[in-house]
Amino acid sequence: MDKLLIKSGRRLNGSIAIAGAKNAALPILAAGLLTADELIVRNVPGLADIRTLAKLISGMGAKFSRSEEGVVTVNASGLTSPEAPYELVKTMRASILVLGPLLARFGQAKVSLPGGCAIGQRPVDQHIKGLQQMGAEISVEAGYIHARATRLKGAKIRTDMITVTGTEQLMMAATLAQGETVIENAAREPEVVDTAGLLIAMGAKISGAGTDRIVIEGVDRLHGADYRVMPDRIEAGTFLCAVAAAGGDITLTQCAVESMGATLDKLREAGLEIEIKGDSLRASMYARPKAVGFRTVEYPGFATDMQAQLMAVNCVAQGTATISEHIFENRFMHVQELIRLGANITIDGHTAVVQGVERLVGAPVMATDLRASASLVIAGLAAQGETLIDRIYHLDRGYDRMEQKLAGLGANIARVN
Repeated sequence: MDKLLIKSGRRLNGSIAIAGAKNAALPILAAGLLTADELIVRNVPGLADIRTLAKLISGMGAKFSRSEEGVVTVNASGLTSPEAPYELVKTMRASILVLGPLLARFGQAKVSLPGGCAIGQRPVDQHIKGLQQMGAEISVEAGYIHARATRLKGAKIRTDMITVTGTEQLMMAATLAQGETVIENAAREPEVVDTAGLLIAMGAKISGAGTDRIVIEGVDRLHGADYRVMPDRIEAGTFLCAVAAAGGDITLTQCAVESMGATLDKLREAGLEIEIKGDSLRASMYARPKAVGFRTVEYPGFATDMQAQLMAVNCVAQGTATISEHIFENRFMHVQELIRLGANITIDGHTAVVQGVERLVGAPVMATDLRASASLVIAGLAAQGETLIDRIYHLDRGYDRMEQKLAGLGANIARVN
């Protein structure tokens, strides 16, 4: 099993390009099941989750190919089985996103209840409830969601909670439904907007994406499209946290700057100097960061997917930071591993208090989920000595060649077996 070995403290210097967004690419590729025409998607990152989705779609009889340049072609004209098996769905929660497209186009679907990171319950009941309101007959048997509908019908749906994948799921299904569907309490994340952009390029009629009320007027069919995935705001934020903790001067190109407001605000508060030019970010840090408290909330607030990374910065900051996690109940699992590196952190329910220390010291640690992995990399870059991170298959789910990019910035980091 691969591990990451990080050796002590080098400042980061240089330039890297940000990859396409995982959380946009997955629903966009799942949307390829909505049409018999060819879908071309550009700027798709080379991630384990993308490979899992490729196996899932290919296993249904559709064609899925990805070039070295990150161009993916999906052709679901020959789809033979509208079933997503447990063996694949258990490794990636986003696999549930094939449910709506399969049901909308083929009138039936059998999808395993999902797995993925163990960061909280993240129930799919909002997906099921919404599809039922659109006329689907759904049962859950032996760990599988069985869904049928002659044709989905437009409905007014208000989710009980803000759910990103739930919003994407219902939006995709509604594109082929009969009549108008209104999704209230919709997620406003940029990745939802990007998914809507792809659907519109395929011929869907959607308005309101990016607000809490999305309106979809169903059409009889969707056609193929050629679409480019937005840059990954979480990857960009992760590298900014890395330079904030380790010091240095880096430039990130191909960034979705307009989607990163909350992250940039907090990092500036921590002392990171940030200069924006178009879609590029130059970030420099030559002093110890300042502690910054924050609370995770839905977009446009501070993203839960950036909580662990900014916590790692706070571990070596001056002062004390209070961090409140209000999205996922189990998203402090990285805390014990950061403590192994010498961090001073206490937890009380949904709140972590981080007292910054002057230096961390390298040690063997274990990743528990995707963003926890990134926090350990950041801490390792700022620590003295050697840090060995185990179970980095979590990291590979969401970061495209992270160790190579960091090595290009001068970090002493390598993948070892």
